[in-house]
Amino acid sequence: MPSKRILEICAFTFQSCLIAQKAGAARVELCDNPLEGGTTPSYGTIKLVREKLSIKLYPIIRPRSGNYYYNDEEFEIIKHDIQICQELGCDGISVGVQTIDGHIDTQRMKQVVEWAYPMGVTCNRVFDGTPDPFKALDDLITCGCERVLTSGQSSAAPQAGKLLGDLVRHAANRISIMPGAGIKSGNLSKLIEESKATEFHASARIIAQNPVTFVNRNVSDYGNVYIADESEVRAMVQILNIY
Repeated sequence: MPSKRILEICAFTFQSCLIAQKAGAARVELCDNPLEGGTTPSYGTIKLVREKLSIKLYPIIRPRSGNYYYNDEEFEIIKHDIQICQELGCDGISVGVQTIDGHIDTQRMKQVVEWAYPMGVTCNRVFDGTPDPFKALDDLITCGCERVLTSGQSSAAPQAGKLLGDLVRHAANRISIMPGAGIKSGNLSKLIEESKATEFHASARIIAQNPVTFVNRNVSDYGNVYIADESEVRAMVQILNIY
């Protein structure tokens, strides 16, 4: 458990990772596909980020979007992606596996923790889809996870301060509760007071300006590039340093 309150940034680009580090974040959750909730980033992205980043790096291990109920082949993909993160020197991973009825798949999560060792394991927001968050929390403690990323089973963490606080008390320092989703500098102070959590997760993302001088507006598959807003990350870090 950290001795001070820290910020983890969910980064979708190499540039965002550098911004997070420069602005004072303690850790990066590296993801691809922001509009689908984040999927496993490429080997090349993980490798370059690990080479250039000095703060902690936790790539998300999620072979596809949608639910977290994986077939045997998808679980094999998870195994190989965990091995890649080990080989590249990552500090940990963010991952989640559920049963068909929405509970934490304890058997597979224990296997994930075993595969990941000595890396740390954050349980991602599969937690927010469970029918009983307190049972899920106990299950994840049994599995050996070090933290849970959660919005308090709400669409945004600032709307779930009471439940997040209850989860922190229930965890009793056996696992870290890390509120995430919808957190900004404008609502962070209240959430700190309500939850008493010591780790917080945010993307602070904005759409990067497109430098391309010609764009065919009839083609709709360009999408956007999202980067972290350095001033917003810095503002959240400053608030966390106060408490």
